[in-house]
Amino acid sequence: MNIEVYNFKLKIDWTLINLISEIDRFDANWTAIERKEGQSLKELKSLATVRSVGASNRIEGNKMSDEEVDVMLQKIDITKLADRDSQEVVGYFEVLDLISESYVNISLSESHIKSLHNVLMKYSVNDQWHKGNYKQQSNAVEASFPDGTRQIIFQTTEAGFATEDAIRQLLNWYNSETDVHPLIKVASFVYDFLSVHPFQDGNGRLSRLISTFLLLRKGYKWIQYVSFEHEIENRKNEYYQVLRNCQAQRPNEDITVWIQFFLSCLSNIQLQLITKLNKSGLETKLSPREKSIL
Repeated sequence: MNIEVYNFKLKIDWTLINLISEIDRFDANWTAIERKEGQSLKELKSLATVRSVGASNRIEGNKMSDEEVDVMLQKIDITKLADRDSQEVVGYFEVLDLISESYVNISLSESHIKSLHNVLMKYSVNDQWHKGNYKQQSNAVEASFPDGTRQIIFQTTEAGFATEDAIRQLLNWYNSETDVHPLIKVASFVYDFLSVHPFQDGNGRLSRLISTFLLLRKGYKWIQYVSFEHEIENRKNEYYQVLRNCQAQRPNEDITVWIQFFLSCLSNIQLQLITKLNKSGLETKLSPREKSIL
């Protein structure tokens, strides 16, 4: 079955239905699991935070390992953020922490998106001129590779009124749409945010932070305990290829493969979370019904 989602085409098939069902079945039982939270979940959240901060920045070319990120976040000293990698890591951490603590009070609006971008870039010396503001020059989505090379994935919306209008239309759609499943809404929003690329820099990182934010807002609270960003880093080539394949059809593109990719990432990290819960011993505290769900 083909449907229209925002300005996109989407083919609803059993693959998508099964992915959504799997994710929502686990989510329905997460509240009961979280009620038993102890040191295990706190440790998982701390680990997920380090992995998310490290992975999301490495996708964009940052060189810091998870171990280096962990050491830095243990004792942040903003007076010693001399290099760009460190500046980006601390900025990302602060936005992720803000989202985790205050997502209930943050709305999906232009002002809040700009505010999150401002925090993301506030320590990056070379980005002070554009932080918190839409791009002033045209940009493109580029992939960064370990050997230092970069490759253009696709062109983005023109700077100026075109970008402003595109983001406002996207926000209006997301905040008013009530018929589309939340997971498809989130994935569609993230896709178009990346396609518009509203800021001069930091769009990829902000898109992943917004993914977590929107999932939390929709009640998928388990996302805090496992790293969505790390899954994307592990599938980086596929991530860029899927974006490029969809973008090549713009406008009115079919984004089925992107939705499948996004949901499969969520499904995979759910399985990773289950494994971590088992290893942490939390499973021994679950009721027989909760164990059967896991």
